[in-house]
Amino acid sequence: MLLAITYPSWIHPEILPGVPVLGVLRWYGLMYIFAFATAFLVLKKLAKEGALSANASAVSDDDVSSCISTGILFLLVGARLFSTLVYDTSGIYRQKPWLVFWPFEGGRFTGLAGMSYHGGFIGGLCGIIFWCRRKKQPFFKWLDAFAVAIPLGYTFGRIGNFLNGELFGRVTTAPWGVIFPRAETFSYGIGWVRELADKARLAVPPEGAALINLPRHPSQLYEAFFEGIALFALLWRIRKHKPFDGFLGAAYTVGYGVVRFCIEYFREPDTDLGYRFSVSDAPTYLNESLLNISTGQVLSLCMIAAGLAFIAVRALTLRRRSV
Repeated sequence: MLLAITYPSWIHPEILPGVPVLGVLRWYGLMYIFAFATAFLVLKKLAKEGALSANASAVSDDDVSSCISTGILFLLVGARLFSTLVYDTSGIYRQKPWLVFWPFEGGRFTGLAGMSYHGGFIGGLCGIIFWCRRKKQPFFKWLDAFAVAIPLGYTFGRIGNFLNGELFGRVTTAPWGVIFPRAETFSYGIGWVRELADKARLAVPPEGAALINLPRHPSQLYEAFFEGIALFALLWRIRKHKPFDGFLGAAYTVGYGVVRFCIEYFREPDTDLGYRFSVSDAPTYLNESLLNISTGQVLSLCMIAAGLAFIAVRALTLRRRSV
């Protein structure tokens, strides 16, 4: 009996593959729509509770829609810039910067393939700051509201990654490991590969087909649950007990950073980037040491430090004002 899950063959990145015109529609793009719609509903609920203003009636649905639209625009710009300038190693976007936002490749519409969460986080934050200053709204209240709304919407983004069969995890023998069709294959003749394949009870490849696809952690689903659902549940529970405005924004930043840092040990880093810090030349598809730190973990540590620093500075500032 196979001790792994075979990625369903009927799942494709396209929603309706092979259908003229509609074939360009992708699950990942649809998940973005679900994410933004979910964020809108949560923000609308918070607005009715008076979380966005001292006067609940002073915030309209149009205000919520306007702020989300601005945040989305800045988020997409930041996510795309980070993805192409930080994670891309080919150098093509530095040589041809107009390709950063060019959604075609080889005459075929591909969309903006490649987004960075951390870039989107910075871009979205800038968007909220810009909108609040322009509309003269209390920034820290809106920041807290977005901190509560974002995780549940983020869940859909990671589900989209799973449906795309991308951003999968490292090799595992866990019974819930998934055999992703686009994952790197390995020679069955290598000792550790044969050992892991036998543990997962994979079929021995026939003669002449020496490569085998090993199960991977479904890290996209780990992130969907812990960075999405679990973090949302925590922030939703404490939303009415925050010590000061801005606290939930910082709590989200720290919470996401901690969870993402841990999950990065199960998610395979970009092979072209490898590790930012390592104690060995370990391959990215195996977790051989907790001291091998990926780019995502470095950025997550920056989030944790920034969130904790904000809480300390904000609390100290408010305390001095009250004296």
